[in-house]
This record gives sequence, structure tokens and C-alpha cells, in this order.
Amino acid sequence: MKELTCILCPNSCTLTIDKSSENWQIGGNLCPRGVKFAIDEMENPMRSITTTVRTKFKDIPRFPVKTQGEIPKEYIFKLMMLLDEIVIDKLLKTGDVIIDDVFNTGINVVAASDMNLWTKGE
Repeated sequence: MKELTCILCPNSCTLTIDKSSENWQIGGNLCPRGVKFAIDEMENPMRSITTTVRTKFKDIPRFPVKTQGEIPKEYIFKLMMLLDEIVIDKLLKTGDVIIDDVFNTGINVVAASDMNLWTKGE
């Protein structure tokens, strides 16, 4: 048996998860979303990523980026290593694509802010 805390609503239910044969047995949920969360988390955990990348600008040595959706949890460290290699050399606006379709997931990595708010445009 495994326990998880559901993060889909403010209840933060402590879910109990057990798999007998082909069926998942989920307990502790106060709403139906907890069941889906538990099964998704056990079978295909996904995460949104927010982090920073380096830039060539003195005023903002690091700049916020994020995934536009969730990617499989197994790609997190590969994505972080990939982002560590990136150096932004042009002014970006919120939503500008940094990496298109990362690892063929259909999810882009995008600028999470407008660079014009941060720099004088060196």
C-alpha cells in the first residue's frame, strides 16, 4: 500500500493506493478527482517545470522559463540539463518559445516574463 497527498484541490486528502491484480483500490479521497490523481500519479506521473536560464544581459543574468504544460516526470532531469546549456541572447516576451516540443511531448518551454520589464535592452 502507498500513500499520497492529493494536490488537486484545497482538501489535500491523504490517499491510500493499492493495486490488486488489474484494479486500483483508492481510499481517503473526499472527491472523485482524488481517484484520478492517484491513478495518474501511479501510472504516468506528470509535472510542470518552472526554472531559469542564463542570459547574455548584465541586468538579468538569469531569466524565468516554464513548460506550457506537464511533461512526464522521467524527463525532468534531462530537461534541466538541456536548459543549463541555453543562453538567451535576444529580448523575449512572455510566451516566446525557448524549446519547441521538448522531447516530442508536444509541450513547449517558454519565457515566463517580458524581458523588457527587466532590462534596458543592452
